[in-house]
Amino acid sequence: MIGTDVVAAGPVLALAVVVGLAAHEWTHALVLRLVGIDHTVSYLPGRTDGIVGLLTCCPWAVVEPRPTGREPAVHLRAAALAPILLAVPVFAAGFGGAIPVDSPIAMAVAIGWLACAVPSPQDFSVVFYAHRLLEAETDADPNATALGSRAD
Repeated sequence: MIGTDVVAAGPVLALAVVVGLAAHEWTHALVLRLVGIDHTVSYLPGRTDGIVGLLTCCPWAVVEPRPTGREPAVHLRAAALAPILLAVPVFAAGFGGAIPVDSPIAMAVAIGWLACAVPSPQDFSVVFYAHRLLEAETDADPNATALGSRAD
């Protein structure tokens, strides 16, 4: 017979994924803010009407950096890979014995959170092609210099 904790694990998993997706995007935004790159965070972009449209529209949140072209590519790469850090507390709690392995609810939270720690394909695209994005920004602004001066 299925216990109530197994039944409750489904909604808990869904909630962990929703919160984890927001945290995933916030880690991108945090790193961009720390390195001084302008960005915008949009929630539910391109959302259609109704509950089904809300749940099926992708993505639920988007961070859009607005680089000037003078930033080092490593800053964009770090921001793209930042969600990997979401796995640290789960692994620390797991190895420390704080997550009971016999609890379906605790496992659902851990699995949902860890699923959101994986960088998306777009994140990996930024990791591999950040230099091209910055070159395109520099080409778009002919007055931009390769090394920005702060001596004004």
